[in-house]
Amino acid sequence: MSTILVVDDKASMRKILQQKLGKSGFDVIEAEDEDHAVECLKNNSIDLILTDVRMKKPDGGIELLKITKRDYPYIPVILMSAYATVPQAVQAVKDGAEDYIERPYSIDALMVKIEKALQKRHLIEENRFLTEENRLLRDELHLRGDFTDIIGKSKRLQDVLDLIRKVAKTDSSVLIQGETGTGKELIALAIHNNSARRDKPFIRADCATYAEGVLESELFGHEKGAFTNAIRERMGRFELANGGTIFLDEIGDISPQTQLKLLRVLQDKTFERVGGSRPITVDVRIIAATNKNLEEAVRKGTFRQDLYYRINVVPIYLPPLRERREDIPDLVYHFIKKLSGKVSNRIKHVSPEAMELLINYEWRGNIRELEHTIERAMVFADGDTILPEHLPLSKDAIINQDIPKSGTLEEVEKLEKKLILEALQQSNWVRTKAANILGIKRSTLNYKMEKHGITSPIDDSNE
Repeated sequence: MSTILVVDDKASMRKILQQKLGKSGFDVIEAEDEDHAVECLKNNSIDLILTDVRMKKPDGGIELLKITKRDYPYIPVILMSAYATVPQAVQAVKDGAEDYIERPYSIDALMVKIEKALQKRHLIEENRFLTEENRLLRDELHLRGDFTDIIGKSKRLQDVLDLIRKVAKTDSSVLIQGETGTGKELIALAIHNNSARRDKPFIRADCATYAEGVLESELFGHEKGAFTNAIRERMGRFELANGGTIFLDEIGDISPQTQLKLLRVLQDKTFERVGGSRPITVDVRIIAATNKNLEEAVRKGTFRQDLYYRINVVPIYLPPLRERREDIPDLVYHFIKKLSGKVSNRIKHVSPEAMELLINYEWRGNIRELEHTIERAMVFADGDTILPEHLPLSKDAIINQDIPKSGTLEEVEKLEKKLILEALQQSNWVRTKAANILGIKRSTLNYKMEKHGITSPIDDSNE
């Protein structure tokens, strides 16, 4: 049953419309002006607005139209106008009103316009829903892959792949832990694509992206009228993933209320949509991921212990890139090949000096940061080879990586001198550039050069 908001400053007109529309099977909410109408929109699920053009304000209906188009763009507005306001109503239709009807009018003519507007709205909403569903499924198809997308030969990575092969054969819940950018979604995809569910959907939900109320609707769907703008029922991602796998990224960010509902899905495979009471049963494998320490969150009481045990049946830890540096050369050339069509087809090589910088870098953003770095380097490079000057790396991260965790003062002094010499040679002994490479002031560089007895082979007194 559709709900119509009737807006008119004359109580007698509202009463007549309420009776006529009510007999035709519509729920009717009345408002005496545009301000009252806005409050009704906030607190009710409205399917259509029927408003007079002139109320207490000469353009009250037009103001309501503008607010509706801005805040509730999918609610159609039909304007009722006297003869003197017809040109204004016609212009309003051009500005977004669904239709207008001139007074005096027959109730049959009004019903035709209402039914037409509601049918159009229904088709638009259906198309919007199908578009979103298709987008999710297209994303799922685009993401499909296998182990060939996971690059590296290090023992740390091979141990992870061995675990993936074992867990893919089961339906056990998996918790993937690792820093941002380590490739947790790629691991989740590999598990799905090597499982018996490979031909079913893989649906991703980024739990950190949505506000609390919105996340619950995204995961479990909602019924029509569950909240403002819930103008039709909507399937959540658990329903879209039925038969396949749902990947809950950043699960450590979900609220206690959503944690409780998620626990029930894990236990009983059932849930209700937001605003609904009908149990919905799904057959879904859950793979979760986080960059947080969930054990610590459990101790602090911010994450449910029972939920933690449910999702952590098979834990997988993804090491950061700095703990598997031997994989960096393979990853670098993988990204060069991957980005060749997007950025530049001419890049074929990486100089030994540039590769050494890449291997020794700290990579706080892990694989994602490495890929972005290679893309920028391919943009900056003039020839077919990436050189050190093409790498937009934080010098602190390079220097700090090389500083020994322990050692004598003499060893640290030797390392400092070595880094200064390398920066000076890289900058052709231009001290300002060398200081920028090292991430220090030029005056500090002058002091350290004097301390280590470093002199320039060229006259740089005017530099």
